[in-house]
This record gives sequence, C-alpha cells and structure tokens, in this order.
Amino acid sequence: MTAVSPASSSSADDTWWRQAVVYQIYPRSFADSDGDGIGDLPGITSRVPYLTRLGVDAVWLSPFYPSALADGGYDVDDYRDVDPRLGTLEDFDAMVAALHQAGIRLIVDIVPNHTSNRHVWFQEALAAPKGSPARRRYVFRDGRGAHGELPPSDWTSTFGGPAWEPVGDGQWYFHFFATEQPDLNWDNPEVHEDFLTTLRFWADRGVDGFRIDVAHGLAKRLPTELPSQAELDALPKDGDHPLWDRDDVHDIYAEWRKVFDEYTPPRTAVAEAWVASDRRARYASPEGLGQAFNFDLLEADFNAARFRDIISFNVELAHESGSSSTWVLSNHDVVRHATRYGLPPLNGAKVKQGGAWLLSGGAEPPLDAALGLRRARAATLLELALPGSAYLYQGEELGLQEVADIPAEARQDPTFFRNPGVDAGRDGCRVPLPWTATGPSFGFGAAGAHLPQPRWFAGCSVETEQSAPDSTLSLYRRALDLRRRLQTEEELTWIETGRDDVLAFRRPNEWVSVTNFGAAPCPLPDGELLLTSAPLTGSTLPAATTAWLRC
Repeated sequence: MTAVSPASSSSADDTWWRQAVVYQIYPRSFADSDGDGIGDLPGITSRVPYLTRLGVDAVWLSPFYPSALADGGYDVDDYRDVDPRLGTLEDFDAMVAALHQAGIRLIVDIVPNHTSNRHVWFQEALAAPKGSPARRRYVFRDGRGAHGELPPSDWTSTFGGPAWEPVGDGQWYFHFFATEQPDLNWDNPEVHEDFLTTLRFWADRGVDGFRIDVAHGLAKRLPTELPSQAELDALPKDGDHPLWDRDDVHDIYAEWRKVFDEYTPPRTAVAEAWVASDRRARYASPEGLGQAFNFDLLEADFNAARFRDIISFNVELAHESGSSSTWVLSNHDVVRHATRYGLPPLNGAKVKQGGAWLLSGGAEPPLDAALGLRRARAATLLELALPGSAYLYQGEELGLQEVADIPAEARQDPTFFRNPGVDAGRDGCRVPLPWTATGPSFGFGAAGAHLPQPRWFAGCSVETEQSAPDSTLSLYRRALDLRRRLQTEEELTWIETGRDDVLAFRRPNEWVSVTNFGAAPCPLPDGELLLTSAPLTGSTLPAATTAWLRC
C-alpha cells in the first residue's frame, strides 16, 4: 500500500509535530455512522469537516483494533486490523485519505505493554506447556505452594485485585492492568520483531505518528525471588526498577526510531510515560520516540505559581532534550478539566478530588460548574499560547463537564468493577459527544449511545454552540486560527506583572498572553487585544480569564 501525505504539507516537513494542535478521538464515543450505539471509523470520516473547521493539525486516534473492550480497547486482539464494530481496513484507509486531504495528520495508539487474553499468541501460550516458546512471549511464573496453587507474589493490579492469574498447571501470568491484559515479555526477540512489523503496517497505510501506551513499562527484569508489594513500592524508580522506567526500555525505542526514519517525512511518536520529570527527556530524545507527554498541568490546581513552575521546568526540559513539550489538560483517563477546576482543592490533588466527586455521583464535594468552565477556558487559552504541541480531548471544545451520575449497570470501565466503592472509573469522560440539541443520542447516531448521555448535553451540543459567538466552541475555533498564524519559534519570556496571581509571557511575533488566576481584576498591558477567554471588565482583565494581545 502507498502511504498518502496530507495535502497541505510538504513531504520534507519532518517537524510538523513540534507545535501541532492534536485532537484526541476516543472512537467509540465520537460519531456513530451505522446506528448501533458505538462510534466508528466512517463516523470519524463524516466529521472531518468539523475537525477542519475547528483548526486542528492532527488527530490522535485511541485504539480501534479488535477487542473485547475489557479496558476500552486497550486490550488488543490483533494489532494489524480494525474492530469490525468500528469498520474495516478499507474504512481506515478512507479515513486517512479524508484527513490527509484536509491537511490533518493521524497519530494512532500502539499498546505494546500487553495484549488481550484473546490474542492468538496468548491462546497459544495457554495451550502450550510450561517453558514453551509460546509462554516465553509473556511473563509466566511458577506459583508458590506445593502445587503452585499460590500466586508468585502478592502484587496487585493497578485496576484492583491480584496481578497474577493462574492458568491451571501451577503457573501464573502477570497482568499489571486487567486480567484480560497479559503483559508481554520484551526480553523475547519475537516480541520485538512483531511490533516492528506492526509499526510498518500502519506507517505504510499513511499513519503519521504513534502514541505509545505505557511506554515506561515494557522492559521488565523480575528477580528469581520476587519482592512483596510493599518492597516493590519502596524501590526507587531510578532505571533499575523491576517493572517501571528501566534504562533498557530505551533500547526498544532505538529500534523503533530506525523504523520511523525509514519514511519521508519520518514518522513521529509520543510516549505516555508516567515517570519522574527528570527522566522524561530520554523518551523524547531524537534517538528515541522524539516526544513525551507532559502531564504536569493536568495534575495541577488552577494556581498561578504552580502553572509558572510547571511551564518553566518543561520549557527548559524541552530545550535539554531537543524535543518540544506537550501540554495536556484532559484526556480519556481523567476527570475533565472543566469539572476539576470547579471543585475545591484537596491538597493540590485535583485528579483525586475529581475521583471523590465521581464516587458521590456528582454530589460531594460541591461542584461550581460555571467557575470550572470559566477557569477551563482561561487555562486552555494559556495552554494554546505555550511553545510546543497542545493535546486536546474530544468534547473539551464544547466545554463538556464530566458525567458523574452513570448507573452502575451502564458502566464499562474495569476500574469501577475491580475497585467497588473506591474508584468510579473513567466512563464519565468517555460519554458519546452531543452533535445536535435533540434526537435519541444528540446526533451521535441514529439510535442510542453506548454510555448514557445527560439531558444537559443539549446545551453543549455542536449545533447549539457553533453559531453562538461566546460559546466555548467558538472560542476554540478563534484561538486555533490565531495560534496557527502567531506560532513561530519555540521561545517564551516571562513578563513580571507585580501580582503573584497573574501570569504573563511573551512569544515571538510580539504575542503576549496574560492570565488572571486571582479573584480581583488586573490591568492589561498596552497593545492590540486579540482574544479573551471571557469578556473584559472595562479595560481590566477579570478573575479566571486569559487575554491574548499583540504588544
């Protein structure tokens, strides 16, 4: 198959990603073309004009592979096919062609830490004896006890429950995530070769880049005598941890980089690596994946000092790595930032506070939705003024809040079922989008949606917002259009404002961004006003508002 390049870009443009705006699509919740309640690839293709009007540079497509959906598609049955509920390879090719014709690049999710338990390799492993080549593709261990009836250790899965599952012959397999997600053994050359084949398969179909799921978890070195969970938790993550952020994981990405560089322009990649900030740069090196997610703003309260520290640190880190930073406020794994910013802080742990709010069904602690949205708009406008790439999550351009009151029988996230009463799961940010103000699924599809949509979605629909000049959708459209015209060199200079709760910085092209994190209005510098996240109060910038100026 011949790869298709975006119509609006040069084939030699190998740095398009450095300051791109990337829009994350969770495909099952974006647009449903066939009325089965599940979003699909033709649905995405039908909405390319919307993405074009929004003004994004690329789409990041969450998993669309065949899957039992034990973890929202991150349990992959076949890495080189499309889930038949979402379409076909031909539908994928049509989607790529439509995106590229519109000048929009495509990044796809690669899930290399684990397969699904329905993957042909794992089925072979279950049917094979101990010590067989089929089992050496995964992490199998003999159980403890006289007959292997006890797990190899007391390790727990991040989704709750034990991290080891018995297979009936005295052996157990390791799964850091759901039981249906057995971890691969990256000491096995077969695993390396198969993923190189997968990367080429999608790059040959025109994929421009890859988002690497759990990028810090692939390389493992389990000792003969396994530590307890408490001992494992106490080990430093300094490059020699048995499971996480091992130095030798970068040998894998050096192999991948050679594959990426086989293409013109080179394929790009971004690591999902939840690692210490001072260890992130190596994932983003030119010899490795090239870019790594910076989740620091996602974990921060709406606080000027915290935002300034995070921005300064990550801009410097990007200079050190030779990459560009990424900025993220929401994604498919966390409570939407319009909701987080409307909750009272809990020792700075807003993601945790969002979890507490979800567990209460959206009742406690009290949510100030209007304040949350106002702050979210201000934070987004600040984010889009920063040097580097900005990752947006579907629906944030509509100002969507998290959906908290999903009935237990309608929930799908394994974290909800494996941690009852402890974790409400991630379904609340994965509810299908509202395209129209009416209809059985607000325009998502001809029938219902696979997760229940609240009535208030009508007021946040694309139909409602697209013609309203003060809507969040209109703000995003204007901001992305301006950003495309203003964004040049990756430089940032802080401007002292005389107030600890007001941040201002200058970008090239005399572009200035000012954000008031405080409660009292603040004066604006002299200059041409370009855009504000909320109306001004006379000539001053009100609370929880960002303004762009040319000064």
